[in-house]
Amino acid sequence: FAKNSAHRRRDMAYTLLRNGTLIDGRGGAPIPDAAVLIKGERIRAAGRLADIPQPEGEIATIDLAGGAILPGLIDTHVHLVFEGFDLVAMMNTPFSMRFYKVMERMKRTLVAGITTVRDASGADLGMKRAVEQGLIAGPRLQISITGLSCTGGHGDDWTVSGSNPGVPPYPGQPDGLCDGIDEVRRKVREVLRAGADVIKVSTTGGVLSPTDHPTHTQFSPEELDVIVREASYRGKRVMAHAQGTPGIKNALRAGIHSIEHGIYLDDECIEIMLRQGTFLVPTLLAPVMVLEAGTESGRMPEYGVRKAREVIGIHHASAAKAYRAGVKIAMGTDSGVGAHGQNLRELGLLCEIGMSPMEALVATTKTAAECLGWEDQLGTLEPGKLADVVVARTDPLADIRSLESKENIALVLQGGRIVVDRR
Repeated sequence: FAKNSAHRRRDMAYTLLRNGTLIDGRGGAPIPDAAVLIKGERIRAAGRLADIPQPEGEIATIDLAGGAILPGLIDTHVHLVFEGFDLVAMMNTPFSMRFYKVMERMKRTLVAGITTVRDASGADLGMKRAVEQGLIAGPRLQISITGLSCTGGHGDDWTVSGSNPGVPPYPGQPDGLCDGIDEVRRKVREVLRAGADVIKVSTTGGVLSPTDHPTHTQFSPEELDVIVREASYRGKRVMAHAQGTPGIKNALRAGIHSIEHGIYLDDECIEIMLRQGTFLVPTLLAPVMVLEAGTESGRMPEYGVRKAREVIGIHHASAAKAYRAGVKIAMGTDSGVGAHGQNLRELGLLCEIGMSPMEALVATTKTAAECLGWEDQLGTLEPGKLADVVVARTDPLADIRSLESKENIALVLQGGRIVVDRR
């Protein structure tokens, strides 16, 4: 990580990133011999070096040695408080360890070039504020606090032995279990009170939940209507873990903003998503990580490995079908299922469903920012936006998988401040 004393700048100073190829996040042709002019935490100009205005005042110039200049990359689905599902280890880890472990996971995520994440349950308001106040290094956070689950659903960690390896509720994270109209209404209000930026709900079972299956439908349409309505009263959106077809349709008909995973999409699901402008966050890496962990370490529940094998091909085909139809796809990984810091493996998987490297980059920049509702601040390199910038040593359009190696991420700026420097 960059030394703060060497790289922190006065707000009135300018920084000029020059001698790179600009890939600005909007999907247009790359711009050679480009530069980005930054003042404080904001971008003042981005484009051909010859077109960058010459400002008055102190300018710190950074030569990028021909690297690719990208917007800060965004992962719209992570779980920073988890890493793998070793149930025995989880049940024998002191509660407070989760907070210390998150710090190291945040650093790994930032080193990979991910400057912003949407945490899909687990991270709380204290973690978000610790990053905002500079107490710890990590991506800026949009948080859902805890996922809402019906009893016995995805998010209920109770096992048939009667044990519960999950994290017990605490003041910063209410219990997410709720059943019935009155309970779901109260639970949305509790999670919003705890500081949630977005509401997360599971409308189906999942691969890593012990007592259900991805095709199982959870929560009634009436319950989902209340969840979406209560969130809307506070100007918040709802993201849905939704894998089975009926549960996806229930989520869509309730007006949920983004479908996470979307393993069993049919033509009607896709038609509704296109009509409503719903985002799909496919998390293609998730079942891959489950199978890797099960094979390499054996520290993955048998039921998770079995279900991952069952759905991985279907998952890939559904995402490909949605892409071909024109559904808006935002990059998300479900990191936490496996190791953090491997987020950009998802880009190669997006290309496997048919995306071009440029489209995959847009999915993790412009479209991801739109999914978070932060498109006015992030996602593209344009004047007025926050100066989140990633510089790669390689050409990601020629080899998208080159970004998977952290050694190829030469420089990361977050809000105009250098946070990773491997030059």
